[in-house]
Amino acid sequence: MAAKDKKKSAYAEAGVDIDEMTRGLEAIKADVKSTRTDMVLSDIGRFGGLFKSPGRDSILVASTDGVGTKLKIAVMAGVHNTVGQCLVNHCVNDILTQGATPLFFLDYIGAAKLDGKVFASVVSGLCKACRENGCALLGGETAEMPGLYPDGEYDLTGTIVGVAGKRDLVTGERIKPGDVLIGLPSTGLQTNGYSLARKIIFETAGKTLDDVLPGTRRKFRDVLLAVHSSFLKPVLAVRSAGVKILGMAHITGGGLVDNVPRMLPAGVDAVFDADSWKPPRIFEWMQEAGSVDTDEMFRVFNMGIGYVICVSMKSAAGALNALERAGAAPIPVGRIEEGSGAARIVHGR
Repeated sequence: MAAKDKKKSAYAEAGVDIDEMTRGLEAIKADVKSTRTDMVLSDIGRFGGLFKSPGRDSILVASTDGVGTKLKIAVMAGVHNTVGQCLVNHCVNDILTQGATPLFFLDYIGAAKLDGKVFASVVSGLCKACRENGCALLGGETAEMPGLYPDGEYDLTGTIVGVAGKRDLVTGERIKPGDVLIGLPSTGLQTNGYSLARKIIFETAGKTLDDVLPGTRRKFRDVLLAVHSSFLKPVLAVRSAGVKILGMAHITGGGLVDNVPRMLPAGVDAVFDADSWKPPRIFEWMQEAGSVDTDEMFRVFNMGIGYVICVSMKSAAGALNALERAGAAPIPVGRIEEGSGAARIVHGR
């Protein structure tokens, strides 16, 4: 019987094509292998990935996350490699706040029906970011579940495991009044606030992905799909310069207001001078187009600050110099004051 006349399996008729999934997995093996590090002890395809223990004086730090409804933009635009990068970088930044560097990453991709090209594109993004962060893509799960996911869409999540030496662990417990807050700029929305952004851009303002963001030369597709930065290398540059980092916060859902308190001890507040930086145009435009209150903008979006580092006043100059040499464009954005463990945004100071 000719290949084209081969009878479709009952499982494929039900919506799950095992052969397509197998072809997809074969196509990514070389890309995944490119992320391999010296501590990886197994190849992709086993039931579990094997990795060397980092040692008795090390602490493992783990985190799981996704990229939210940024996936909707990827599907609309037909661009799928950037969300993979966003996911890895997001997870790297999360464990970095506690002083951990990444060891390995595991992904989950779920869809009603697997599209081999989309799958390969997503994984290529995962692999690119893993290589850039010195992190192995140790394994993952790909699931076809007809009826659970909308046709043409998919879910993407990941789990990262990193390591911190006991002396390198960052807890925030030594943060005190007078310490300095340094902000590292974001590339845009990063991976949060996309539900509100989509409502404002496509429903309220009636824009399309190919429209140009007013006041810029960039199309909405490029602004919305900008890759979420990894802040690993800038932070490592500060550490290499001998600067003691007291606390760090990754600015994700909840913005500065909800994320910075996660690094604070009781009895202090983080006070941000909103006039010390200019938010990217996308935030200003969305606030105008959607008639969103300023306080809510700072609660939903990062407003241009993707990561916050707290150092002592004495160490601030050294930290800023190290960050500038690393190309991170740091901004002194505030300070620590006596308080109750909150983050406060001050305007017009």
